[in-house]
Amino acid sequence: MEQVKVLLDEREIPGQWYNVLADMPGAMSPPLHPATGQPVGPDDLAPIFPMNLIEQEVSTERWIEIPEEVLKKYLLWRPTPLCRARNFEKFLDAPVEIYYKNEGVSPPGSHKPNTAVAQAYYNKVFGVKRLSTETGAGQWGSALSMACQMFGLECRVFMVRVSYEQKPYRRLMMMTWGAECIASPSDRTRAGRNILAEHPDSPGSLGIAISEAIEDAVGDEKARYSLGSVLNHVLLHQTIIGLEAQKQMEKIGVYPDVVMGCAGGGSNFAGLSLPFVRDKIHGKDISIVAAEPTSCPTLTRGPFAYDFGDTARTTPLLAMYTLGHDFVPAPIHAGGLRYHGMAPIISHLVKEKIMEARAYNQLETFEAGVQWARTEGFIPAPATNHAIAAVAQEARRAREEGKKKVILFNWSGHGLVDLAAYDAYLSGKLTHHHLPEEEIQRALRCIDGLPRP
Repeated sequence: MEQVKVLLDEREIPGQWYNVLADMPGAMSPPLHPATGQPVGPDDLAPIFPMNLIEQEVSTERWIEIPEEVLKKYLLWRPTPLCRARNFEKFLDAPVEIYYKNEGVSPPGSHKPNTAVAQAYYNKVFGVKRLSTETGAGQWGSALSMACQMFGLECRVFMVRVSYEQKPYRRLMMMTWGAECIASPSDRTRAGRNILAEHPDSPGSLGIAISEAIEDAVGDEKARYSLGSVLNHVLLHQTIIGLEAQKQMEKIGVYPDVVMGCAGGGSNFAGLSLPFVRDKIHGKDISIVAAEPTSCPTLTRGPFAYDFGDTARTTPLLAMYTLGHDFVPAPIHAGGLRYHGMAPIISHLVKEKIMEARAYNQLETFEAGVQWARTEGFIPAPATNHAIAAVAQEARRAREEGKKKVILFNWSGHGLVDLAAYDAYLSGKLTHHHLPEEEIQRALRCIDGLPRP
């Protein structure tokens, strides 16, 4: 019988996270204080994050120990299976082996708890009582809601309004785990009120929701802010995905030619790919590809520049690929990919040509997701469909080139609470959002005058 799943015993779960900053090629441009233009220090971040996470954010140690309390929570769903997509391979009829890391087996159904549990733990140890955060499609908000419940913390989530309305069951998941969920922009913060005054029908964006969550957190000395993507410590926690995958592929004597994942802020893509980035830096011949939406093409059409991580300009200036902090993406169903910027680590690796990026439109991603569901059974999240579209394209290239390829990708989450999006696709209501170049250039005017990396 052909093997489909490669499993690790619980005793084989990695005991450390991998920090790519220890091996990063070239010097990264540091985050800058928006008022002084100087590199930010730990004290600048202290009102927003607990010091134990700030230490991880700036660390260059290669390996960071995973606390035992975090590992105990991980074992509820980790190690996750590595699967061979044999039926999808047959459908594509190409000389490829396709493997995927199934992160949809976690309680909230995505990769997000890998960092949510860690962040809740470190905040609890530091003495924080409440976490405030943002969420797009709701994967991050539901993961942090669960993690806060595990460690006895309160949780407040500002959910991008279009997703709040499109995905009520994500909101109900958060509420079931005890969190308060608020549609963003809201009248609860100055940032939200300012947006509503100018755009009363604003669909919201991750940049706006981040502004609200940060404002909410810094106004309460017992609260801190928690971010589900972009920052170094978030990507660090997610590397357990790639570290497990390396062990699993070694068990069957296989190594990937191509590693792929969808990318919005960069966390799930980084989680799988960064351990393989280390291999590539040390000589392995491997392609590492991020898949993003054509309606929010940060890596494929944005410049590498200093920009704020949020709309209200409350974060440090980050050196990253960006469409401008004023950019409000089209209301596509892949809500977690609707972010104007990209993780500085991912941005630096793309700039250094260690990684590459490709963009896919909404219709082709749902076509790929439906094909996947009809062959492999699992219904993917709309964001995950971008990775599947990239895999299908890579398989077609392999067929055209007559080259055998091993493809590994991150199946970042299931779409069982995103079925309204599939309804829109299957009923022909879903549209392709074309982003005109003039709209990008208009949005980028907001970074004029900012420092340049």
